[in-house]
Amino acid sequence: MVQLRAIISTYNLEIIMGLMAAFLILLLLYIVAEIRITGIKKRYNELVRGVKGLNVEELLIKTGEELYDIRIDMNIIEQSIENLETKLSFAIQKVGFVRYNAFGELGSDLSFSVALLDKFNNGFVLTSIFGRESTTSYAKPIKFGKSVYPLSVEEIQAIDRAMMGEHGEKTI
Repeated sequence: MVQLRAIISTYNLEIIMGLMAAFLILLLLYIVAEIRITGIKKRYNELVRGVKGLNVEELLIKTGEELYDIRIDMNIIEQSIENLETKLSFAIQKVGFVRYNAFGELGSDLSFSVALLDKFNNGFVLTSIFGRESTTSYAKPIKFGKSVYPLSVEEIQAIDRAMMGEHGEKTI
């Protein structure tokens, strides 16, 4: 013990300087730790804002359950979209229209043929022939772009326009 007192009395200035340096280093480390803790507290408060009485574990479990429910809802929505796309493929999607004068120079362009087709070129062509004495309308079924009944030139043009996506009126 006597030797230790002798060393301390001999090197007391160096020991005090060393302790002060250690104290300053520890003070700097403490300040850095406080800054980091403040940042972590801010992020934690942002994570649990608006949630009272829950800890982080409960919050994460709740969020996981909500994500699972959202995935189920998305699967249901995707299935509904597929069903709608299937149904829509059989809806009228293509329209072709031809307006013409059925009797040459005797009248005006009041006769017409309209082709109404689905995605698979199935549907019907509706024709109305306007004359001075009478007007006649009739429809012919279309399957894969063809009909089992004879088609007029105008009806064929209406079907072709529908299959090519021409929707505008064109006079022959």
